Amino acid sequence: MQGGATPRTLLLSQSYEPIKVISWRRAFTLLMLGKIEVLEEYDRDVRTVNLVFKIPAVVRLLRAFRRHRKPVKFSRVNIYARDNYRCQYCGIKAPISDLTYDHVIPRSHGGMTTWTNIVTCCYECNRRKGNRTPDRAMMKLRCKPAQPHWVPAVSIRISMISMPEAWRDYLYWTGQLTIDGAEGPA
Repeated sequence: MQGGATPRTLLLSQSYEPIKVISWRRAFTLLMLGKIEVLEEYDRDVRTVNLVFKIPAVVRLLRAFRRHRKPVKFSRVNIYARDNYRCQYCGIKAPISDLTYDHVIPRSHGGMTTWTNIVTCCYECNRRKGNRTPDRAMMKLRCKPAQPHWVPAVSIRISMISMPEAWRDYLYWTGQLTIDGAEGPA
């Protein structure tokens, strides 16, 4: 491939709705598998020993796909997303850097590190609760923790200024998409 930043490819549904941004390599894989069609190309090439390809800028799925239901991965980021980045004791909404998580029933009291025993917590409430249950600390949970049935999507905002020209006809006023790494086709 010739110089510059690594281009990304906009993936559209069968009905031309933006789904997510994928790598151009993933776009080539989907193209070779017959799962997409190329709608727009960049002026940049990828060369093999025998062939030269234009890098796809916008591609469209040829068939609908079914997202397979997988259990949501237990992780700190998914706990924060489940709790909408809010402390489950005081209700303050905060950036990730100002959050931690709390065992509702402390591990020293037999509490497990599971979806149903972990909540998002600010540092101040975590210190205040300490090694006690919410009742003993005289603190009330805003929501009972549960395992979510959805996968939090990672989204990016695309500036109209930095967006590739080839994408402009396919993106609407929101400019918000799911980036590769969240669930997707194939």
